[in-house]
Amino acid sequence: MEDLVQTNYALDTFYFLICGVLVMFMAPGFAMLEAGLVRAKNTAEILTKNVGLFSIAVVMYMLVGYYLMYMGISEGGYFPSFGFLIGGENSVAETLASDGEIYYSNRSDHFFQVVFVATAMSIVSGAVAERMKLWAFLAFAVVMTGFIYPIQGSWSWGEGWLDAAGFSDYAGSGIVHMCGAAAALAGVLVLGPRAGKYGPDGSSRAIPGANLPLATLGVFILWFGWFGFNGGSELIVSNIDSANAVAAVFVNTNLAAAGGVIGALLLARIMIGKADLTLTLNGALAGLVSITANPLDPSPLAAAIIGVLGGIIVVLSIIGLDKIKIDDPVGAISVHGTCGIFGVLAVVVTGGAAIGAQLLGLAAIFIWTFAVSFIVWTILKMVMGIRVSEEEEYEGVDLSECGLEAYPEFVKSS
Repeated sequence: MEDLVQTNYALDTFYFLICGVLVMFMAPGFAMLEAGLVRAKNTAEILTKNVGLFSIAVVMYMLVGYYLMYMGISEGGYFPSFGFLIGGENSVAETLASDGEIYYSNRSDHFFQVVFVATAMSIVSGAVAERMKLWAFLAFAVVMTGFIYPIQGSWSWGEGWLDAAGFSDYAGSGIVHMCGAAAALAGVLVLGPRAGKYGPDGSSRAIPGANLPLATLGVFILWFGWFGFNGGSELIVSNIDSANAVAAVFVNTNLAAAGGVIGALLLARIMIGKADLTLTLNGALAGLVSITANPLDPSPLAAAIIGVLGGIIVVLSIIGLDKIKIDDPVGAISVHGTCGIFGVLAVVVTGGAAIGAQLLGLAAIFIWTFAVSFIVWTILKMVMGIRVSEEEEYEGVDLSECGLEAYPEFVKSS
């Protein structure tokens, strides 16, 4: 029996770590996607943001975030106590898994969770691209990854009051994705649209990205990393039921992404008469976000249908937000916010969750994240400014913020 426990401990710890590595690989996915969808003159800066935010997330989650989310809150509590992750020994008491029998390293859990908070912050960087000051963004990342995300995460995954209320979100359609989108929306509203995005008559002007092959690569990387994102959320793989569950999660995750592509592709063809690549790429991500709240219970066909619906929703959301002058260069608010809401609500059908509990969770996560983020963005605007000057925006933030260009041999685009 002791040998079995040790084997299971080693297997589940290794599985947790490998899934964490897969989710970490989503960081370059976000970087490539965003670098492809911004103009050439803003590429180096967006890449710097992505490297910087990931590093800040890792450090802040180690200092305070993990404690706030998992160790400092009482069962059914509203706000955690303040404390630090000291990094204790991997004792049995600390590493007991949710089923009460299988153990894994507490450090592996920390590693898996920290790449989730980095994912939430990555959502923000694309939405505020091309006009935000680098250091204001990094300052916000400190607050977002250290406090805003962990506190709302403690309400559900940390067994706080939302968990007690019955809120269900398997891998984070709301807890991770809508949270990131809410912070992004607050930033976009305080920041304002890019110069030249909307004409005097209110009409929207297309601002094409500089490198669509790079954006496509980024989506495939994210698709790949999502298997760790959803698959790792099963937490263990060392028994037959859990192994079968992981297999189901992988299959459904893949099908939802494919369905999202098909849904977005078809609707784009119907609405604009063209197979728009950027909408199609966002369709894949929309399908992935939509299935993330419950990738375990749906049948493969149902998972594909959820993906199709997510792909349709994201196209409508991107077009709708643009009409009300919410300028999101990469469509992050629609992909992660609108489809995150859809994914959480879909659990009512696919997983039998109570509609009241799901709506309560969505409202709590959005209100907390949006309100606190709006306050932080406003304070940063008053203290240090969050937007570059008109001249710097015209010349490109690569030069003003980073002092170099990503494509120095090319002529700058307007």
